[in-house]
Amino acid sequence: MRRLVAPLLMVLLVCCASRPAMADKRVAFVVGNSSYQNVGALANPANDAAAIADLFRKASFDVVESRRDLTNTEMRRALREFTEKTRDADVAVIYYAGHGIEVDGINYLVPVDAVLERDTDAYDEAISLDRILQAVEPAKQLRLIILDACRDNPFAKSMRRTVASRTLARGLARVEPAQPNTLIAFAAKGGSIALDGNSGNSPFASALLKHLGTPGLELGKAFRLVRDEVLNATGNKQEPLVYGSLGGNDVALVPVAAPAPAANANADIRGDYELAERVGTKEAWDSFIAAHPSGFYANLARAQRNKLEQGKPAVVEANAEAKPTPPPPVEPPTPAEKLALAEAAAASRTAAETTQKPPPDLPRLLQAELKRVGCKPGEVGGDWDASARRALAAFNDKAGTKFDVRLASLDALDSVRAKAGRVCPLECDRGFRASGEACVKIVCDEGYLLGPKNTCEKRPERKAAAPRRARGGGGRCFVYGGSSFCE
Repeated sequence: MRRLVAPLLMVLLVCCASRPAMADKRVAFVVGNSSYQNVGALANPANDAAAIADLFRKASFDVVESRRDLTNTEMRRALREFTEKTRDADVAVIYYAGHGIEVDGINYLVPVDAVLERDTDAYDEAISLDRILQAVEPAKQLRLIILDACRDNPFAKSMRRTVASRTLARGLARVEPAQPNTLIAFAAKGGSIALDGNSGNSPFASALLKHLGTPGLELGKAFRLVRDEVLNATGNKQEPLVYGSLGGNDVALVPVAAPAPAANANADIRGDYELAERVGTKEAWDSFIAAHPSGFYANLARAQRNKLEQGKPAVVEANAEAKPTPPPPVEPPTPAEKLALAEAAAASRTAAETTQKPPPDLPRLLQAELKRVGCKPGEVGGDWDASARRALAAFNDKAGTKFDVRLASLDALDSVRAKAGRVCPLECDRGFRASGEACVKIVCDEGYLLGPKNTCEKRPERKAAAPRRARGGGGRCFVYGGSSFCE
């Protein structure tokens, strides 16, 4: 019995060792809030979020949820939905770019519809960092929060304090995660602000794009490289900082990809074989064998040449001894002949590729996707007209792409399809504001009216008209409050 068990165990061990390890499930939630309704818009968060989402997609994350310009209700709903996706995940990442604020030692992320007139409004109108941590808590191996949210915040300047002792600090407050294997990366260390930058991305986002997606790079080292990059780019004005800690094992956000299968070494040989087969002469087979003297195709070529030789009558002298006749020496093909073979193979491949034409309804499909992401306001048609070109130009502007707007292309269709939510902001008429996917009328409270910036402003008080002397005869006459009287 033991003699049977030992080999069986050995086979099982070999089989288990040869099986590839199950890949970890990695999920990401990316938010970019730029179009704030009650304070000035931010230029870069939407661009930063789109670029970071593309980084996660290229890193083969299983789930990448990308949202932009979320209101309070939309952001809470999106967090609930993402929490469900982290329940069976090994790695969970949340990236947020936009306004952030610290009230009484608690950090909040600010949705685009926040007003924040008082310090206590943050509890209801903003999303606390604790709520963000709850969304990634189910992940088994790594929980990562990246906050590019320490910009100089206009809400803190106008916010009224309901309690004099309540603090409204500059930037975000430092935090220590309670859960193990949890990291919180700030664009600027606690109590300082981060720069929005003058280019298409903030300095922090640019450094993340350069280092975070490096396959196999240990996460701690990646953030140290990000820190050095940002310090160098800002003249030591901004220093990112990471709070939390990991265990002793190296953790890479993007694991090293498995080596790609080796290219088929016989592909070129097969192409030469097919060309020799088309010619079909003994000289063609001799030329092939001279170029490829060994291997599977060489043996086939010899067999083809032998078939041609067997079809010819043998000429043997009457009393001559049968002696094997060595094959005539065959020179290898010249460089010009090799070039001709390569060009013929390339032409064959090009002919096969040109048969794959784009679908005839590509303009309509691309317009439908542009409408889905909010860049096509009009109807969807089958012609690539001026309205469709303007829609693709708007997508290029907001998504940072450079597709030719003069025609509909498969590359553009794939890029637009990759966007999960709205790309082009919803534009509303005066007196209306964007709320989700609809424009709602702005209703001002009593004592307020709609101002030139499409926001409610306090109604100016009327001043009583000063009495002025009326024109008349010799007596003194006055006009007061619209009525005139004389002494």
